Amino acid sequence: MATIRTRQRSDGSVAFLAEIRIKRDGTLVHRESRTFDRRALAKTWAESREKALAKTEPPINGSRPVTSTTLRDLLKKYREEISEVRPMGRSKASSIRFLEKCDISRMDARELKSSDVIAHIRARRQAGAGPSTANNDLVWLRVILRYARAAWNVSFDLSVIEDAGEVLKAEKMIAKANRRTRRPTADELDALTEYFVQKERRRFSIPMSDIMWFAIHSARRQSEITGLLLSDNDDESQTGIVRNIKHPTDRGLFRRFKYTPQAWAIVCRQQHDRQRIFPFEARSVGAAFRRACKMLDIHDLRFHDLRHEATSRLFEAGYSIVEVHQFTLHESWGTLSRYTHLRPEALKIRQESGPLGS
Repeated sequence: MATIRTRQRSDGSVAFLAEIRIKRDGTLVHRESRTFDRRALAKTWAESREKALAKTEPPINGSRPVTSTTLRDLLKKYREEISEVRPMGRSKASSIRFLEKCDISRMDARELKSSDVIAHIRARRQAGAGPSTANNDLVWLRVILRYARAAWNVSFDLSVIEDAGEVLKAEKMIAKANRRTRRPTADELDALTEYFVQKERRRFSIPMSDIMWFAIHSARRQSEITGLLLSDNDDESQTGIVRNIKHPTDRGLFRRFKYTPQAWAIVCRQQHDRQRIFPFEARSVGAAFRRACKMLDIHDLRFHDLRHEATSRLFEAGYSIVEVHQFTLHESWGTLSRYTHLRPEALKIRQESGPLGS
């Protein structure tokens, strides 16, 4: 028997949620819902769907059943299935693996309630997770359960996640990550440069001074720097190629970018006895930068902040957003504008024609 519940939308209007739950031998085998503006429409839809589902032979979930519907097994199946099509990003895979170890993952996904999701997030916050980290859990639960419903016909009402999200937002238990605006000071860059140069003189090591300044002049990410190939460079146009560029939906993308004159000069003075321009591990570069900051008592500065610094410097130098994009290769101009943290004292003032005040 379907149930119809009255709900109030965020804009104050009233909606009617029709929900169908079907059990066989005491086990929930199907659940679905739809929202309508009128109760009569909700009732008509529910009656029609119940008649159609009554004719369905078990298993009701269709031709692609999963052997288990525990959240843990769905998370694992999602990881394996998506990875067969394209490599999964390290942070994404790590987030999903973490969820697989949480208590909530032992539950049957079809029986999951908003209160269960809220309890999971509350436990995460009590364990020390920040609001943006906790929100990340909610994001992946939504993505994977939506995928399970569409790809494997697992009955799940996504309003369970949405309702939990509304409550958690209201309680400020979750939030989007704050955008970083940290830029290194001139004194910090001088100190880092001196530290790296001294270290390189004593013994062979990663040329961190060149790599740091290359990041500042090229706007390349840590992993992109160590993946640049000499064979991809074009001497005439002073351009290179970023392979497997970071993208929210596509992996394996190749993009050509423009070197600044300063970045090109750093490339030209590297020892090109290997295929890669900077033949080092990205993790080693990051670790060396963190150690230097710790030794120099520089707080809250990350290697990725150098990309922010580079982007801001390009704007401060007078480049337009279209031109900056050719250097940085941000996924969109809207995203690019969020990375620009300009120093007013560094802006170049364009001379306007005509008398003052005209």
